Amino acid sequence: MTAEMTLRDHARAAVRDEVARHAWRLFAQQGFEATTIDQIAEASGMSRRTFFRYFTGKDELVLSRLIESGDRIGDALRARPTDEPAWPALRAAFQHLVELQEEHADVARPLQLMLRDEPALRATQQERRALWTELLAPLVAQRLSARRRRRGPDTRAVAVTGSALACFDAAQVAWAENPGVPLAALLDEAMESVSA
Repeated sequence: MTAEMTLRDHARAAVRDEVARHAWRLFAQQGFEATTIDQIAEASGMSRRTFFRYFTGKDELVLSRLIESGDRIGDALRARPTDEPAWPALRAAFQHLVELQEEHADVARPLQLMLRDEPALRATQQERRALWTELLAPLVAQRLSARRRRRGPDTRAVAVTGSALACFDAAQVAWAENPGVPLAALLDEAMESVSA
């Protein structure tokens, strides 16, 4: 029974990935608001009704892909050497997403601008930032030195994580607006300016 459920889960995940792939391509071409659920369903080879078996709407579709990206960063951060300080470990953890975006720049650039510009996605972006911070801050906390002579809550991990995410966001937007400039270089510059 567990193997059957696992197969079902894998099949469901594969369908969700395929739908998301078509949706993100349409979003890149037309924008979020202009893309309809009917268009996404048609591009995915399914009915509107079937679409709603996998997603509650376009917002969930976008958020689910952003959550997956956060999970990838978390996995990469866990894989870094345990004695590596938090800031360089975060920069290294971002590298996989940097490479993916640079490899698929024709889709990634308009999507970055869509995430920044579409009013309907502002809440999704805020939720993404909160979820990524919640995921990454405990991993960052493990890399920080012990506090000395301080009491009360330790805000350092959330502050470091938030700062790194702000650098990543700034670099992505600058990259999307400036074709020909490597995302990796923009991210390095942003993160170096904060750590200086």
